[in-house]
Amino acid sequence: MEKINIGGQAILEGVMMRAPRAMAIAVRRPSGEIVVKREQMPPLSERYPIVKLPILRGAVALFTSLILGIKALNFSANEALEEEVDENGESKKEELTSWALAGTMAVAFGFGIALFFFLPLYLTKLLVPIIGDHNVVFNLVDGVIRVIVFLIYIWSIARMKDIQRVFQYHGAEHKTIFAFEAGAELTVERVKSFSRLHPRCGTSFLLIVMLVSIGVFSLIPKAWPFVYKALSRVVLLPLIAGISYEFLKWSAKNDQNPLVKLVITPGLALQRLTTREPDDDQIEVAIRSVKEALDENGGYSDDRLVV
Repeated sequence: MEKINIGGQAILEGVMMRAPRAMAIAVRRPSGEIVVKREQMPPLSERYPIVKLPILRGAVALFTSLILGIKALNFSANEALEEEVDENGESKKEELTSWALAGTMAVAFGFGIALFFFLPLYLTKLLVPIIGDHNVVFNLVDGVIRVIVFLIYIWSIARMKDIQRVFQYHGAEHKTIFAFEAGAELTVERVKSFSRLHPRCGTSFLLIVMLVSIGVFSLIPKAWPFVYKALSRVVLLPLIAGISYEFLKWSAKNDQNPLVKLVITPGLALQRLTTREPDDDQIEVAIRSVKEALDENGGYSDDRLVV
């Protein structure tokens, strides 16, 4: 079988793994049983070759990942819920609908835009009497504030108990992918020896987005009204995602280069917050997800995916 690359995502009590033509979700129910959902996912580029173009493929990958993430979270939330039984012995568990979760994700996405893009812009505007209105300085301060807000946010949620379990599954996901890439046997004992910090992690991608946005937003004319500047940050997100994706893809292929190692160090350091050492049961779930995705994939080979 030709070697392929896989990516994944930690979810509630489980892991979603994605191969080039398939995905699998493995979730551990409260009973201890591992339940799996898998499906074929032919690359969008087969129908629309244009999405293979650099930059554009990164923007498409971002929105595809968001959609897939909603589906995975919906499945995991329903399976990970503790099932209650009424006096007649019937299940009382209320499943989350796709629309309910999609609505929640939309609100979360809007909150993220406001927190990481609008708030730094507003705070920087308040600092104009101190820093001046030079475009480069303005956007540099805006970018620094954005990174600080992002780091504070990550540090804050990392202290939540439920999020810490998700971060453990995140660590299990990375370890399993590392083991697969090394050609190691996918057993719990073997997988647990690998690092939980991976250069293609989505956490590193978000940090790259923060840094790339500094340069892109510097192109916005300083004479624009505040509202136009704020809206432009939303409009330019696909471009920023595309550039960030290309950088992440390049750095992953050249991660043994000393200069590249230096550049990706901040992203790896940040993963110490967004990953935790998993237990054996969590690694078992991640291994199951990889094996199911590979089996559904059928040996197809394609570009690397963001983990």
